Amino acid sequence: MARHQRRVGYGLPLLLAIALHLGILVISVIRFPAAEQEPPNRSIVQATLVSTETATDRAQRAEEAKSAAQAAKQAEEEAARQQAEEEARQAERERQAQQAEKQAAEAEAREAARQVAEQASEEAERRAAEAEREAERQRQAEEEARRQREAEEQRQREAEEQRQREAEVQRQREAEEQRQREAEEQRQREAEEQRQREAEEQRQREAEEQRQREAEEQRQREAEEQRQREAEEQRQREAEAERQRQAEEQRQREAEAERQRQAEEQRRREAEAERQRQAEEQRRREEAASRAAEAAQQGLDQAIAGESESVANSAQAEEAANGFINLVRQAVEQAWAIPPNVTGNATAEIRVRLGPSGELFAASIGRSSGDSAFDRSALQAVRAAAPFAELRELPSSVQRQYREFNLRFKPGDIR
Repeated sequence: MARHQRRVGYGLPLLLAIALHLGILVISVIRFPAAEQEPPNRSIVQATLVSTETATDRAQRAEEAKSAAQAAKQAEEEAARQQAEEEARQAERERQAQQAEKQAAEAEAREAARQVAEQASEEAERRAAEAEREAERQRQAEEEARRQREAEEQRQREAEEQRQREAEVQRQREAEEQRQREAEEQRQREAEEQRQREAEEQRQREAEEQRQREAEEQRQREAEEQRQREAEEQRQREAEAERQRQAEEQRQREAEAERQRQAEEQRRREAEAERQRQAEEQRRREEAASRAAEAAQQGLDQAIAGESESVANSAQAEEAANGFINLVRQAVEQAWAIPPNVTGNATAEIRVRLGPSGELFAASIGRSSGDSAFDRSALQAVRAAAPFAELRELPSSVQRQYREFNLRFKPGDIR
C-alpha cells in the first residue's frame, strides 16, 4: 500500500514534466522562424536539476514548474495567437511560397516533438525509476531502521526479562535460603520443644507413677479401713441382728405372755361375764320368780307382759352391738393400705382392746400371716381408724362385752 501511494505521488510530477516538455516543444515549434532555442534548453536543464532533489522537493518543484508552465503557456498562447494572426496574414501572402517549407518544418517539428517526447518519456521513466528506487531505498532504510528499533527493543526486552529472571532467581535463591534458615530454626525449635515435651512427659510419668503409687497405697489403706469398717459393721450388724433376734424373741415372749395374759383376762372377763350373766339370769329368774309371785298376786296377764318386754330389750341390745362391729370394720377397711406383692391367702388376726369411751388401749397380733409388712399394715389400719366413739352408743349392759374383740384381716376382707 505504501509503495502504491508513492508511485501515485511520483506519477504526477512525471506527467507535469512531460506536459512541460510538450509545452516547450510546441512553443519552440511555433516560434521556429525566430530560431528561439533557449527556453527548451533551460527547461531541460531545470528538469534535470529537479531529478537530483528529493521526492518532496521534486513534487514541489514540479508544482511550481506546472504553475510557471501554465502561466508561460497562457502568455505564449496569447503571443502565439497574436503572432499567428500576423503570420496568418503573412502566411496568406506567403502561403504558396512557404507551403513547402512549412510542411517540411512541421514534419521536422513533429519529428523533433516525437524525439523530445521520447526523451521526456525516457527521462520521466528514468526519474520515476530513480524515484521508485529512492522510495524503495527509503522504505528499506525505514524498514531497516524499524527492524533495528524492533531488534533494539527486543534486545532491551530480552535484557529486561533476563534481568528480571536473574532477579527472580536471586529472589527465589534468597527466599529458599530464608526458608531453609527458617526451617532449620523451626526444626531446632521443634527439637527443643520435643525435648521439653519429652522431659515434661517424663516428669509427668514419674509424677503419675508417684501419684499412682500413693493412690494405690491410699487405696490399700482405704480398702483395709473399708474392710475393717465392713468387718466392724458386719460385727455390729450381727450384734444388732442378735440383739433384734433376742429382742424379737423377747417381744414374742412378751407378746405371747401378753397374749396369754389377755387370753387369761379374756377368759376371766368371759368367766366374769358368764358369772355376771348367770348372776343376772339368776337375778332375773329370781326377779321373775318374785314378779311371778307378785304376778300371781296381780294377775297372770301382767306377769306375761313384763317377761315380753325383757326379751325385747335383750334383742335390741344385740342388734346395736352388731351395728358397732360393722362400723369398726368399715373404719378399719378405709384406713387399711394393703402392701404390694401380698399373696391372696395371707391372713392376720389383730386383738383390739378399747377404753370405756372407745379409745384404743392396745392392738396386737393375735395370729401372724408370716408377712411382716402385711402384719404391720393391719396394725396401722387399726391405729389409724381409732378411736371408736360409737361404743358409747351401745347399751350399758353390753358395752363391756365389746371393749375387747378380734379382727381378721385378709386381702379385700376384714372380719
